[in-house]
Amino acid sequence: MRIPNLRIPACVLLIVWSAVLISADEMRTAVVLEVNGAIGPATSDYIGQGLRTAREDAAELVIIQLDTPGGLDAAMRTIIRDIIASPVPVAIYVSPPGARAASAGTYMLYASHIAAMAPGTNLGAATPVQLGGGGLPGMEPAEKEPRGEDQADGDEKKPSAPGGSAMEKKMVNDAIAYIRSLAEMRGRNADWAEKAVREAASLSSEQALQENVIDVIAADMRDLLEKIDGRTVNVNGIDRQIDTQGLTLRTIEPDWRTELLSIITNPNIAYILMLLGIYGLFFELANPGFIVPGVIGAICLILALFAMQVLPINYAGLGLILLGICFMVGEMFMPSFGILGIGGVIAFVFGSIILFDAEGGDVAVSLPLIIAVSFLSAAFIYFALRVAINAFRKPVVSGMEQLVGSTVEIMEKIDRDHGRVYVHGEIWNARSDDDLQPGDKAKVTGMDGLVLQVEPLKEEHS
Repeated sequence: MRIPNLRIPACVLLIVWSAVLISADEMRTAVVLEVNGAIGPATSDYIGQGLRTAREDAAELVIIQLDTPGGLDAAMRTIIRDIIASPVPVAIYVSPPGARAASAGTYMLYASHIAAMAPGTNLGAATPVQLGGGGLPGMEPAEKEPRGEDQADGDEKKPSAPGGSAMEKKMVNDAIAYIRSLAEMRGRNADWAEKAVREAASLSSEQALQENVIDVIAADMRDLLEKIDGRTVNVNGIDRQIDTQGLTLRTIEPDWRTELLSIITNPNIAYILMLLGIYGLFFELANPGFIVPGVIGAICLILALFAMQVLPINYAGLGLILLGICFMVGEMFMPSFGILGIGGVIAFVFGSIILFDAEGGDVAVSLPLIIAVSFLSAAFIYFALRVAINAFRKPVVSGMEQLVGSTVEIMEKIDRDHGRVYVHGEIWNARSDDDLQPGDKAKVTGMDGLVLQVEPLKEEHS
């Protein structure tokens, strides 16, 4: 059987080829990652996954839409390493209007292949936080920097913190060297970068463009794509021209793992999980068989340990918290007139305050939360202690010991010999040093085996 030759019209081939070209053009994408809030382990995990997805999907560009007050140094450095190693160009876009790229955000902006900002945004304040300090990175040291006539006074105040100034210089010099290296790698203003670290300086978007800190100012994403089209950037040592014509924006949302990590790495949540875990296991050990406190406590403790693995934990603070809990629990079993309890509360509060290292940035347990938890812990220990003391003082209500002190009724005459008495619905053998007649009332003063020792019940006169 002969198969006839199939002749496909040229117009059909042209249409099919055009469809293939259109599909290929539509596959050219720009991956968008949205970062809002403090930089932490969840942020670095999210950006790392987004960059890997962009590489696997052969995306043309990655745009990180940024609005951050700063965050953890370790997480920031992880993000910067991922950006530098990315084979896909990375543009960081500080947006929307009113957003900022403070502290860690400034470092990330300097590390990006393309730095862009929306009108009405700002960056800077990149001074690392002093050990023992608080607040956002870069905010406090700016007020302490001596200026003009106050310089002498400022120099006199520095020695008041022994050892602190040396550590501060060490941190600042390290941060300056780091941000200058990023600026020189990307051809941006290294002098202003040093100023942002040393003096916590900040710039608006217009000033940043004039100072050669950023590359473009864009009103929105589409405007950004138009303005960076045709720019040449260096990606892993290779010059690459960015082609944004026909790019499709593809936003990657955080997955459940990133969302969970974001929740449990919140210092307040990690702190609560740790306490729930410790108290849950304590109640399970104190009352074996309840099961629920033990299961919930074990889960919470594992989640807390996972969160603290990626947070800047101060082990002295953690040790003080555990010591405080042990002291408060010890007060329940070894009453010390409140000494153990009060000491436990003090250790617990101080441990909670220093639980996270100050060098981690804006990472600390909320002071109102510490006060509330400490108050509840102290109140619970006090309540449990009162219950235990009251229970200890109550007379015995079961067993053989409950008979001592009970009032009995004489059933048979007792004259220094055995007789029988009626008590608690039972008939017992008894003896007494006094003569007792049937119907008399007596009090049990002791026991000798299964024989009760009784004495006449003294009548109370009003």
